[in-house]
Amino acid sequence: MYGIILAGGSGSRLWPLSRELYPKQLLKINTEKSLLEGTYLRLLQITDENKIISITNSKHYSDVKSQLDEITKNPVVLQEPTSKNTAPAASVCVKYILDKFGDDIILIVPSDHLINDLKLFKESVVEAENLAKKGYIVTFGIKPSSPQTGYGYIKTDKEITKKSNEWLVSEFKEKPDEKTAKKYFKSGKYYWNSGMFMFKASVFMEALRKYAPDIYSNLSEYDFKKSDSIDFMKFDKMPSISLDYAVMEKTNNMVLVPLKSDWNDLGCWESIYDINKKNKDGNVNIGNVIAKDCKNSMLYSSDRLIAGVGLDNILLVETADAILVCDKNKTQEVKAVYDKLKEMKNEAHRIHTTVYRPWGYYTVLNQGEGYLTKMICVSPRGQLSLQSHNFRSEHWVVLNGQARVTLDNKTYILKPGSSIDIPVKIKHSLANPYDVELKIIEVQKGDKLTEDDIIRYKDIYGRVKA
Repeated sequence: MYGIILAGGSGSRLWPLSRELYPKQLLKINTEKSLLEGTYLRLLQITDENKIISITNSKHYSDVKSQLDEITKNPVVLQEPTSKNTAPAASVCVKYILDKFGDDIILIVPSDHLINDLKLFKESVVEAENLAKKGYIVTFGIKPSSPQTGYGYIKTDKEITKKSNEWLVSEFKEKPDEKTAKKYFKSGKYYWNSGMFMFKASVFMEALRKYAPDIYSNLSEYDFKKSDSIDFMKFDKMPSISLDYAVMEKTNNMVLVPLKSDWNDLGCWESIYDINKKNKDGNVNIGNVIAKDCKNSMLYSSDRLIAGVGLDNILLVETADAILVCDKNKTQEVKAVYDKLKEMKNEAHRIHTTVYRPWGYYTVLNQGEGYLTKMICVSPRGQLSLQSHNFRSEHWVVLNGQARVTLDNKTYILKPGSSIDIPVKIKHSLANPYDVELKIIEVQKGDKLTEDDIIRYKDIYGRVKA
């Protein structure tokens, strides 16, 4: 079978750890691998690496590609030129598989789920595959453990056969209020919607033709036998709609297979609390934390010391530029903070002060009108792209290691204490060909000091379009 990983999304309910330009699927949330990497490794248990297609939007492409490059050579990552929700993304991937490989079984999964029991996960996938071969669209339901309001629900009708544990789907339900969630939970007929689906490619295309003709007709403009790129002008005509709304809630050809394995979509901070080990007072303390007389709380420090006294059922999360404090039972409402920051055009919704790149990372130290100061750390053998800027000049000072700087076709080796000026519109690159970490201070000056003022010419990480 083929696997499709939907690797877009913003993870707004996990702010301030998750940001628009570095969402939760890229994070290593108390794990060795990111959620994206874990998803890819999970699919490798059921199919080959050349049958896994990931899709993400252009602003996440380099980060997604970089993480998957650590697992496999030449991962297939399709790039959405603009965000159009999950239905267009999934549909383009299905068309890609049809054009490249033909009509086969496809499993679609989000990139932000945590599943540890791979044996039971595989058993559920095999069960679903048998149904998909018969022409069904299969969804994977999660048996509710409590009346949660943060998940969508799926109502089941009756078992396909009396001996099976596979259910006909009656209807999809939106995230309910607390009273309705309790009603769903008590009835025993509802499952949480996992967002995972399986079907034969041709069955899905027929459902698109019937229920989402605007998406179906748009797909006819693509020929992935000739090119893997997704044209902006074509894709921009797609409606912005979820896979559930476009197809899944309308089809009468859907069955539900209860997922046998553990599952958590880490959709909010309460979910992070749930998966972590608690101390004797029911607290989860991560990072540089001191807690006195606290209970049933979570204190998360990414760097600075957090000291909590007498807290009960409180969530406190610290990052370099933001602190979140809330009632642990209200973590679903963190999205409102994220949305408010976005409305205010506050960069704290969009980006961290520390941003990770394939070559290392940078940290914003200070910024103001017409200037921005960063500390740039380049990993051993790392290299920034050959690039230029139309609106800013830069000044680099080496703090640690040695820098190989390319400036206007000339090469310079800079040692600690050395500096160099990068004029506006001049091609330049920074590399660390040595075994010691390179750290520099970069001072930008200009009218526009944003990451979109980067024109790339060459890049070893594949961030330059052919």
